[in-house]
Amino acid sequence: MLEKRKSERRLVSRYAKLQLVDGSLPRDCLITDLSEGGVRLHIEGMDVPQYFRLLISSDDNRPEVRNCEVVWKLGYELGAKFNTTRGVA
Repeated sequence: MLEKRKSERRLVSRYAKLQLVDGSLPRDCLITDLSEGGVRLHIEGMDVPQYFRLLISSDDNRPEVRNCEVVWKLGYELGAKFNTTRGVA
């Protein structure tokens, strides 16, 4: 199968929070793979909109904030690309 990714993905198990545009409280999710261009998430109990903000946990307790756009969904998993031109304001 032809690989379409522009950067190498890494399998990880890192907690993050998904923040919606509506200002509701962030929801917990799990990053299962990560690359420079995007992320695969496992999230239960919510319908994730097309655009959202991801707060990625870090060792220094200051989360990395990335605007994301959903690329695919399958059950409790979704793939999103990091978006620098559009997304959560």
